[in-house]
Amino acid sequence: MNQRATVQQLQQRIAEMQPLRLDTVGLPTPIELRPLLPGGALRKGATTSVHGSVQLALALISAVSKDGGWCGAVGLPHLGVEAAATLGIRLDRFVLVGDPGRHALTVTGMLGEVLSALIVHPTGQVSPGESERLAAKLREHGTALIVLGDWPRSDSSLRVTGARWSGLGQGHGLLDTHELTVRSHDRRGGRQHTICFHRGCLVTSLPRLGEVST
Repeated sequence: MNQRATVQQLQQRIAEMQPLRLDTVGLPTPIELRPLLPGGALRKGATTSVHGSVQLALALISAVSKDGGWCGAVGLPHLGVEAAATLGIRLDRFVLVGDPGRHALTVTGMLGEVLSALIVHPTGQVSPGESERLAAKLREHGTALIVLGDWPRSDSSLRVTGARWSGLGQGHGLLDTHELTVRSHDRRGGRQHTICFHRGCLVTSLPRLGEVST
C-alpha cells in the first residue's frame, strides 16, 4: 500500500473518532506557554514557526492532546515518543509520519483535514505560494500548524536563543531540568520568555536551589 493510501485510511479512521470541534478560535494551551502566543492560546488555523527545540513544539500541542484532540508530526523520523508521552501527549491519538520523503506538505495537508494540531519539519525550502495554499486548507479545517524552522508568513515565531541544563545538586543525581530562553515575535512585537522543563514536563518555575534529583 502506498503512502497516500495509508494517509487516506488514517483520515477516515480519525474523522470517525474525532470529537466535534467547538466553534472557538483558541485551542487548549499549557498555561506556561500562553504568554508566548498571540491571544494567549494556540489558535485554530494559525501557523507558528519554532526554531531550536522539538521539545517546545511538542509542548505546544500537549494540552490539545490531553483534551482529547488528535495531533500529529510529519518529517521527524527520530522523534522519541516517550518524550511526547511525558509531556502528556496521548500516543493513542498521535499520528507520526516520520519520513514522508518529498511529500511532507502533501501529507501535512491531508492530515490537517482531520487533526486538531500538527507539527511539520519540511524538507527543503518552502515557497510563499506553497505555504499559503497549505495555510488556507488548515484555516478551512481549523487545524493549528507548528513548523520546525522557517516558514513564509507565519502568524508567530518562537526562537530558542539560549538553553541551560541543571539538576546535579551536590554533584549527584541527573541533569533533569532544562531551561529555555525563547524569543517570541508576532503582531504584538518581540518579547523574551523563560520556559522550564523538569524531568521532561513543563513547570512554572525551576526546582529549589540545592534540590537533588533521585
